[in-house]
Amino acid sequence: MNYIKTEIPDVIIIEPKVFGDDRGYFFESFNQKEFEYHIGKVNFVQDNESKSSRGVLRGLHFQKPPFNQAKLVRCIDGEVLDVVVDLRKDSATYKKYVAVNLTGENKRQLFMPRGFAHGFVVLSEKATFAYKVDNWYAPDHDSGIIWNDEEIAVDWQIALEDVQLSAKDKALKTLAKTENPF
Repeated sequence: MNYIKTEIPDVIIIEPKVFGDDRGYFFESFNQKEFEYHIGKVNFVQDNESKSSRGVLRGLHFQKPPFNQAKLVRCIDGEVLDVVVDLRKDSATYKKYVAVNLTGENKRQLFMPRGFAHGFVVLSEKATFAYKVDNWYAPDHDSGIIWNDEEIAVDWQIALEDVQLSAKDKALKTLAKTENPF
């Protein structure tokens, strides 16, 4: 696997080595030993998966301590624009974001440590998205910031009229109006 630092050095793109022929393909999607060598020890405790149609935007989500989460995300089928926002107030990249296209074809993964908000938008007709987290889901600690916060100014690479949000995500507030425990 190839581990690539992004503009936010703690956010890492992971590109697997894919072995393919006319029968299909094989690749190693996770290797704990290699992951720890390149990123460090992370104890993933839960895997999640979602399927969404074009324009579905999920995020920007995070959990407050002590249930904050590191995530390792990938798109199994289709294409998403995955977005990670640095919420760590003492970081040189505070309020900056990284956006990476994850597809079933490129098989890239994106790792984000604790202290980040995360979201994605589906750019293909449908997409299956999967991720590992290192802490349990805790509804009482669930939080997020609105996807179109002007201070962060994410370029979601999709027309505004195509964006589909859940009621929960529509109700999120800007970072300035959200409790940021990081």
